[in-house]
Amino acid sequence: MRKVDELLDNYSMDHQNPTNQKIHVICVPAIVWSVTALLWCIPSPHRDINPGIWGALAMFLAWAYYWRLSKSLSIGLLLSFTAAGFLNRWILYTYGIYVLFGLAIGVFIIAWIVQFIGHKIEGKRPSFLTDIVYLLVGPMWTLRKLYYRLGIKA
Repeated sequence: MRKVDELLDNYSMDHQNPTNQKIHVICVPAIVWSVTALLWCIPSPHRDINPGIWGALAMFLAWAYYWRLSKSLSIGLLLSFTAAGFLNRWILYTYGIYVLFGLAIGVFIIAWIVQFIGHKIEGKRPSFLTDIVYLLVGPMWTLRKLYYRLGIKA
């Protein structure tokens, strides 16, 4: 069994309830976006370096981890990260850093509250409380659900 399959199967064991699954399909991408947006708000170390360097670096490091686990899923996650980067940049240059920061904080808090409600419904603790690596597995699990719907091999 591939390591990615083991991680995803273990994550799935904590997410059997259909309501909790639906919550995660919405909230996991929202949390991923909010984290990238929060990182986008950290000032760059030099004026010649574009805003968002910390967000881009974090997305690249996460993507490199995903690439080692699954080429197929990492391509989808790269597209997701790219979309998040464009959205962050657009919000930053259209509305300013305070709006980007405020949206990111709001989405982050609301999505986590809803996810904990989902786990209350499920009757199980979130997977990341067992092993922090499951914070990175959630986006792969969500994307794998989309891949299955589209008939794409994960």
